[in-house]
Amino acid sequence: MRRPGGWWRVKSTPQKVETYTRWSFHFFGVIEVLALGVTAYGRTGAGLATALFLLVTAHAAVSMLVSSRALDWTLGRRPQPVRLMWTLVVVSAVVSATAVVIAERGPAGEVETAAGSVYGGVLCFAAGVITLGVSGRRRMVAVVGGFAVGAGILTFPLEMSLLASVVLAGLVMVTGGFLAITSIFSLWLLNAFYALDEARETRARLAVAEERLRFGRDLHDVMGRNLAVIALKSELAVQLSRRGRPEAVEQMIEVQRIAQESQREVRDVVRGYREAALEVELAGARGVLSAAGIVSEIDGETAGLPSEVQSALGWVVREATTNVLRHGDAKKVAVTVRMSEGRVVLTVENDGVAERTGDGPPTGPGGPGGPGGSGLSGLRERLSAVDGTLEAGPVGRGVFRLTAEVPLPAAAAGTALEAAS
Repeated sequence: MRRPGGWWRVKSTPQKVETYTRWSFHFFGVIEVLALGVTAYGRTGAGLATALFLLVTAHAAVSMLVSSRALDWTLGRRPQPVRLMWTLVVVSAVVSATAVVIAERGPAGEVETAAGSVYGGVLCFAAGVITLGVSGRRRMVAVVGGFAVGAGILTFPLEMSLLASVVLAGLVMVTGGFLAITSIFSLWLLNAFYALDEARETRARLAVAEERLRFGRDLHDVMGRNLAVIALKSELAVQLSRRGRPEAVEQMIEVQRIAQESQREVRDVVRGYREAALEVELAGARGVLSAAGIVSEIDGETAGLPSEVQSALGWVVREATTNVLRHGDAKKVAVTVRMSEGRVVLTVENDGVAERTGDGPPTGPGGPGGPGGSGLSGLRERLSAVDGTLEAGPVGRGVFRLTAEVPLPAAAAGTALEAAS
């Protein structure tokens, strides 16, 4: 069963910012209804107030739809909502013209004030919303300027003075411009969050690609020279054999020796690729987390630990760090290595983890796609080779902890304790 607020916790940071931005734009419509429609009831009779309220509500509904579609267009999910924007222009013109008629033919006094507020208000909100669906500063300025000019033109039936018309047009320009700038800044901030999230994913993919290139380069360095020598000596052995020279046997023996040496060197390269030194992985984790803007606290001594224990725990650090970067929204990660009763205990703890809901498991060092999936089984297999154990799971609200314990041989335990002291 989904917990209250679970739909929010499972979202990534960019998705949370998008949801906040989308509902902020919708809140503009709510403000429009409250500021223009509801207040009309205190300024005029119930009949005209209801008419103004319905006009404002219809305009706010169209504005919400336009802002939502414009946001999707900005994120590349929908085509530009050109027809909807023109619909909002037409609705704004109709609402403003109706407000002018009510102000001109309705009872004098407070009716003119209520209708005038609706008249100027819908144009300001429409100007701010439509700028979401256009690109370029000139077009945005043109949209706001067009609504300001339209506001001045529509005042002529009211027989307002030229100064009053200019003041009203300026008010629409300033207010609409402010709403437009606020909306554009919100979109810029949202796009920046998505760009940062994509950059983090790209960084993780580049790290994997760089490791593959390093492995390929090491294999090339090892095998390239040896294979070239094998080819030359084999060709020489063929020539000597055709001539009946006994030296051909010596050349083939040399080829056999070089081939065996190549096998040994390849095994060394692969072993070095598969083994992960704990001290190196801790330093790498600190650098990677710092580059990602995550505060890291790494504490503990690795001196005196056997190489097979360091390799197993190094893999735990590597996998946990990778999945903290790729999943969740961690702000702080703590890695601790300590000796306890002949055992070495490695703990990786991070915040920013979505709590378990009905949709799936939590996201963290044991989250999907990382050690919590096939990665967790892989780490347990590596630890089982040194009689180690692994525990992973949430320990608090938004906190995930991964603990690996490995027993130490008596001699190694004494050496490690001396190094730690």
